[in-house]
Amino acid sequence: MLTVLPAIAIHLGTGNILLLLSVLVLAAILISRLGAKYGVPGMLLFLILGMLAGPDGLGVEIGNHELAEFLGHLGITVILLSGGLETSLRETRPVMKQGLILSTLGLVVTVLSTGFFVYFVLGSRVGSAGVSLLGCLLIAAILSSTDSPSVFSVLRSKRLHLRENLDPILELESGSNDPMAYSLTLILVAVITGSGVMGLKVSTGFVGVLMVILSLAWQVAAGIGVGIGVGHGARWLMRRVHLESGPLYSIMILTLALLANGLASLIGGNGLMALYVAAIVIGNMRDLPFKKDVGKFFESITWLAQLLMFLLLGLLARPSHMPAVLWPALLLGVFLIFVGRPLGVFISLIPFRRLSLRARTFISWAGMKGAGPILFAMCAVLNDVEGGTQIFNIVFCIALLSLLLQGTTLVPVARKLDLCIEDDPEVESFGMEIPEEMGMLRDHIVSAEDLVKGPTLRDLHLPHGIRVIMVRREGKFIVPHGSLELKVGDNLVILMGDTED
Repeated sequence: MLTVLPAIAIHLGTGNILLLLSVLVLAAILISRLGAKYGVPGMLLFLILGMLAGPDGLGVEIGNHELAEFLGHLGITVILLSGGLETSLRETRPVMKQGLILSTLGLVVTVLSTGFFVYFVLGSRVGSAGVSLLGCLLIAAILSSTDSPSVFSVLRSKRLHLRENLDPILELESGSNDPMAYSLTLILVAVITGSGVMGLKVSTGFVGVLMVILSLAWQVAAGIGVGIGVGHGARWLMRRVHLESGPLYSIMILTLALLANGLASLIGGNGLMALYVAAIVIGNMRDLPFKKDVGKFFESITWLAQLLMFLLLGLLARPSHMPAVLWPALLLGVFLIFVGRPLGVFISLIPFRRLSLRARTFISWAGMKGAGPILFAMCAVLNDVEGGTQIFNIVFCIALLSLLLQGTTLVPVARKLDLCIEDDPEVESFGMEIPEEMGMLRDHIVSAEDLVKGPTLRDLHLPHGIRVIMVRREGKFIVPHGSLELKVGDNLVILMGDTED
């Protein structure tokens, strides 16, 4: 249910809800251009916009927090699915160990260091009775989730890639990090509320710790197993069922990924992990039908999911309640950014000596917080964890700090560390889907030197394996042939690959 302050005098029937949402979404789209121009993460602007429209702003209030949590979980599901589909095993395989150890050992080190910092330094300052050790570890587990959409939206808006294979490392870490953080959060919530783990009550001491470890291991293992099974099942199905269009394949992939999520959850596994793994398996099909159309579909719904999720989480925030936790939140945020996260990164990457100090430094700085931690903090509120509202407010403040501090400086830091590779201009493919085995598309601008031996395309004497498939001249497109006379400035779209002649 949505309500608005009486002063606005809007009766929120179905039409008016759609009107309100359309205005908010349109405003978010417009301010995203501002964020891209000045290097500010669009996610931060979406959050702020939601806060301005929320209970302490225009007065829009979401009364059903369970529905809000469900919609937020659906949003992060879509984002992880899209990330998995875009993950190239060919690029990721060389850095698989680094990415996975960051999302496991790195996460544990960050949680323990941050949790004990909260307990010994801030525990007595949050709430009248302070926060228990388990509560402090819960806060740390919630905050251990990194926000890959924010990282890559900033990098891609500036058309940057990173040296030392940092792109696939960060992509794999953030994709597998969210499910791990979510599992740990759910386990700690279950222990704190006394609901038990794996159907059993958890006692204190060694047995309790062992049960938590076993539960976490089972969730991850079951999630990976279900994800691999559903992913290969999806590949088998798509090779035998020939659909008429790309959108139908996109909907099929979305449905099968949600199936993986549900099946894993049914057996006590990690649904987000299952969905992410299934998406990786599906996305790396060499013969994935309508691959380009599928990619565009998921790019669109991922943007929509990110936008709506950050707006929704902004609407849940109560800025008037933030000052009570602002000081401890700032201290914790500074510790997490400058100590907790770097400690987890540097310790977990000790075996990988080829990674330079500057690369490790950037990985530490790229651990941005965003929608994931805020969404996971809602688990504490919905499960009546003691101090759950305070935990939510602390996490929200830290997410804002991280997006503001790290998000706005991510590109300058990458450039300062000399880790940036500027993207080549985007190649015009005219909507064509080029299979990888056929080769790569490249652009070439015709120069005067190219025409020394003659003005025609035939006079270029192109090397074996190179074909000009289109010529763009003054905004017009020309289908090439050998006798076509070229002009300086013509843009040749070239296919580079092996041929049989």
